[in-house]
Amino acid sequence: MGLHEGEIAVGEGLVRGLLAAQCPEWAGLPLARVGAGTENTMYRLGGDLLVRLPRTVEKGLALRKEQEWLPRLAPALPCPVPEPVHAGTPTGAYPARWSVYRWIEGAEAGPDSVRDWAAFGADLAAFVRELHGIDLMGAVRAGDLSWYRGGGLGECDGWVGEYFDECRAVAGAELDVDTLERLWRAARALPGPRGPHVWLHGDLKPTNLLVREGRLHAVIDFGSLSVGHPDAEHSVLWDLPAAARHAYRDASGLDDETWDRARGWAIAVGVSGVAYYWRTFPAFVAECLARLRAILADAAGRG
Repeated sequence: MGLHEGEIAVGEGLVRGLLAAQCPEWAGLPLARVGAGTENTMYRLGGDLLVRLPRTVEKGLALRKEQEWLPRLAPALPCPVPEPVHAGTPTGAYPARWSVYRWIEGAEAGPDSVRDWAAFGADLAAFVRELHGIDLMGAVRAGDLSWYRGGGLGECDGWVGEYFDECRAVAGAELDVDTLERLWRAARALPGPRGPHVWLHGDLKPTNLLVREGRLHAVIDFGSLSVGHPDAEHSVLWDLPAAARHAYRDASGLDDETWDRARGWAIAVGVSGVAYYWRTFPAFVAECLARLRAILADAAGRG
């Protein structure tokens, strides 16, 4: 079952056909599927390459941002990020953009890979600080660099309200949705973000943070790269253990209003993820439920 309307079916045969037509020098390399997220399917190509194929034509537009901006951002960042090496073009069999990157070795951030969560939180804060400090190089919050998470919470009122109702219907028996909605409304009532726009990764969840030797090693998947206010950048902290979350906040010096707005973003994204993917992507729903439970534990003074 697909996750989105208009999803393109992807298999090894299709990927080999794309490689044979557009980069035949790699067509004979070993090919193995290594995962799929909400927006892309990934295949490891040989030992040193990764093929990334968006699930829909629309989501393929995000790869163009990576191909244009990552080579310019990478030199200023403190750890590796994806390096595009081929910009795949649409075909009749696969009508979306696709891309080949250098493979980055590492494990997803989790209890089996991270040695010290407080150190991990401080390392992540350092990465975010450097990313947000990079000159915009003429980029502005417009077009494909104008993702919703770089704006204000008020801009999301309509769809967030609908997702609260849907989340309550499917998960209300196991989740205190009323308290989450109260916290969201409190964040929504705060003054909006101030300060200049910055570069945003947009989705710093653990599956996009690679670990080697127990420490943060690389940050991947810049498909949500945008320009805007940084509040939502911090929202994924509730995907991490409390030690990482608190170390990140201390290292970043986030004030109470910024923290509460970030929590509001975490709630909005979590609630919408539960509602939208409830029947199609249980693994992602589990991630969203864990995030929302962490927020409730924090609010109750248990996190």
